[in-house]
Amino acid sequence: MVPQQRSTPRPRRLVARPRRGTPAATHARLVATAARVFNRDGYHGTDSNRLARAAGYAPATFYKHFPDKRTLFLAVYEAWVTAEWAAVDRMLRVEAPAPTRARRIVTMVVALHRRWRGLRASLRALVATDATARAFYRTQRRRQLDLMARLGAGARERNREDAAVLLYTLERVADAIADGELQDLRLSLAPTLTRLQALVSRHLDGSPFHGRSGPSRTSH
Repeated sequence: MVPQQRSTPRPRRLVARPRRGTPAATHARLVATAARVFNRDGYHGTDSNRLARAAGYAPATFYKHFPDKRTLFLAVYEAWVTAEWAAVDRMLRVEAPAPTRARRIVTMVVALHRRWRGLRASLRALVATDATARAFYRTQRRRQLDLMARLGAGARERNREDAAVLLYTLERVADAIADGELQDLRLSLAPTLTRLQALVSRHLDGSPFHGRSGPSRTSH
């Protein structure tokens, strides 16, 4: 008989240990690495030890910066919000008609939601079940509303309800696109994006969201 050859186990892929840096650099590396891991594996698919090692640190280093996994996840979400609105701000600084800027913003938001689909799914699940995460999420929501209310013409006169309607509509539809809901419901992507762009354009122009003025005609 020919003896069976033992398969050689594959060596574990080691993450390069980062050079010793400032506490701020270590904190940033943990947040950036955790964002990728949470997006890939989900909040419940990893733990603090794995997150530390994925960034190239020992677990003890993790706990010097974050008391637990939830705190790190919320830091990731806060960084995500900051990055999204920084991108929006850059787009608004480029002179262009409102419809053009609206198209760019919608395209960017949908792309972000597609890229970070797993992270956002974990966020929604955690907010639904965790009071601490929910309170933090509400704080970020107020921050987003403050930012959105200052966008475009007539910002001083615009009420926060209009900003909230646009924010919820834009995010919810972007999540639906990222999660494949439109395809499952046999809805077309192009007209959906066109409607989102129209909402954003009206907001940038300072137009009200309530549609035509005057009473609506209803049949009885």
